[in-house]
Amino acid sequence: MENTRILWVDDEIDMLKPHMLFLEQKGYVVDSANNGDEALDLVDEHSYDIVFLDENMPGLSGLETLQRLKSKHESLPVVMITKSEEEHIMEDAIGQQISDYLIKPVNPNQILLSLKKNLQTRQLVNEKTTSSYQQEFRNISLELAEVRTWEDWTKLYRKLVYWELALEKLEDEGLQQILISQKQEANNLFSRFVEDEYEDWIRDAEGAPLLSHRLVKSEVAPVLREGKRVMMVVIDNLRFDQWKIIQPMLEEYYRVVSEDAYFSILPTATQFARNALFAGMMPSAIAKKFPDKWVGDTDDEGKNLNEDFFLKAQLDMLGLKDVKMNYTKVANHQSGKRLADSFGNTRDFNLNVVVYNFVDILSHSKTEMEVIKELADDDRGYRSLTESWFKNSPLFDLLRQVAETDDMVMITTDHGTINVNEPSKLVGERDLSTNLRYKAGRNMTYDKRDVYRVTNPESHGLPKRNLSDEYVFAKNDKFFAYPNNYNHYVKYFRNTYQHGGLSLEEMIIPKVWLKGKG
Repeated sequence: MENTRILWVDDEIDMLKPHMLFLEQKGYVVDSANNGDEALDLVDEHSYDIVFLDENMPGLSGLETLQRLKSKHESLPVVMITKSEEEHIMEDAIGQQISDYLIKPVNPNQILLSLKKNLQTRQLVNEKTTSSYQQEFRNISLELAEVRTWEDWTKLYRKLVYWELALEKLEDEGLQQILISQKQEANNLFSRFVEDEYEDWIRDAEGAPLLSHRLVKSEVAPVLREGKRVMMVVIDNLRFDQWKIIQPMLEEYYRVVSEDAYFSILPTATQFARNALFAGMMPSAIAKKFPDKWVGDTDDEGKNLNEDFFLKAQLDMLGLKDVKMNYTKVANHQSGKRLADSFGNTRDFNLNVVVYNFVDILSHSKTEMEVIKELADDDRGYRSLTESWFKNSPLFDLLRQVAETDDMVMITTDHGTINVNEPSKLVGERDLSTNLRYKAGRNMTYDKRDVYRVTNPESHGLPKRNLSDEYVFAKNDKFFAYPNNYNHYVKYFRNTYQHGGLSLEEMIIPKVWLKGKG
């Protein structure tokens, strides 16, 4: 490879002249050293792309040379070459972060393969990813024209997430913009699909996707009936792409038993979706059965203060009265740390439920805090911030502890979130709900093209305060804005993360079962 400079260190370097000549004919620049001291001097004098290092040399050994190289040039790739296959030598070399390990005698093609793996991997992966997406772009376009069922939409959305994560590793803004356009088209079509199907999903579970109010009954209850202990972690606002970001960290400790998606009910808001999840019934049914527990949209009380009550009531209805349940809500780092530190206290329970609000706090903080706006300026930054949080969170500490037990772990959420960019004007009475992605009330004026309109809330499982109440849900990346002080309002909320409306990101959400490797 033109301009690539290699340092080959071996006390029998003369015997390797044919190999070095082979590499020079391929366009590489190759320098040589007979011992570790000479190699260290050369690395200080010149800039090398990679070092081939003999393990068994007089004077400084290969491992000693490696240690000194890495102490000064941590990112320099080093390929260890040795006659020995002793395990402790391999372990020492790997522990010092070698890039490859070759056993003598090596042939020129082995060397060439190692070079490509260590120096050209990114280029080759980029080229392959670009080529694969260009082909897949046509397939996705065809699928968008043919999608007919909720299963089709789940499959397509997961495919879009896969390519979004793959393309963000490239420096090709053009391809990323093409994918963004495909997601926007997909969301437009998905909105029409939900408008046509949603009422039927609520009325009849047969043929419908798994919805919020059916999750515990369909997923958690059967595992409890088998006598297994369950840790259910509900990470508020967790999207499917965010799950895929934290998945590799968890796979070091867990085996993924199943990875599926289910659908949040509308509104995709904590008050509705999470209460439905824990109560096992739609919001209108909750309001009728537990009128003293349901808190209305415009009431000042907290909207999710009775989740443990609802869950206990659902377990009783499912014939699981004897299940010992522990419910914990984590609202900040301190409460999360207390939970992780007291993990042993949860071992007496069959079902441990942890509601983790961090992602919800993050999404709302993006609206209020300039530093968060900068760190999570787009979906890529939002995912990166989620990854950094999870890696250092008490939740990760807790899950590492659970991995040492026989507990089954479910990672899920109540709804997702979307980055909103397009304002949609709406006018209504003063007591309208404040959410930017849905509104509930009467005498509303809005652009019907931008919303999914529900004029009969009860048919959609939604409570209403007045006979003439209706709900409207913003589609795609729209958000509702009032005409009064419109420009200021739009500037303040554009490019923030909101939930409550109708989009792939908010409705199709992860439901993952894990089993510890410990």
